[in-house]
Amino acid sequence: MAAPSSSNWVMETAHDVPHVLAVDDNLIDRKLVEKLLRNSSYKVTTAENGPRALELLGLTSGGQNSMNGRSKVNLVITDYCMPGMTGYELLKKIKESSVMKEVPVVIMSSENIPTRINKCLEEGAQMFILKPLKQSDVKKLTCQLMN
Repeated sequence: MAAPSSSNWVMETAHDVPHVLAVDDNLIDRKLVEKLLRNSSYKVTTAENGPRALELLGLTSGGQNSMNGRSKVNLVITDYCMPGMTGYELLKKIKESSVMKEVPVVIMSSENIPTRINKCLEEGAQMFILKPLKQSDVKKLTCQLMN
């Protein structure tokens, strides 16, 4: 896997607050991710599915970013198994976008399936994390974002 490029998603100063889009169809998992990220001083926007995430990112056919003036997203963290659109499909859509392709995407799953993990990493996922997300995982994310 190639090292992350020093592209525009990298935090410009240590004082910037990273903005994370957390995507999970399970409300409890989504709230857990949101709480852990907020405890680490992240700004968090949540989405309940892939299509909603694409809408928030402005990657739907209308192309309107519905963040409504909120800062751009520095990281997307998404569940793998979701109805309608998997995290893998969301990852592919983000990486196909000229505007969002440099934004790191982290995939989470409760299933440790090596072929799935490899497929996501090959498609451009920054990391693959086993659920449930833990504070130590958030620390790893912070290291990834700041480097």
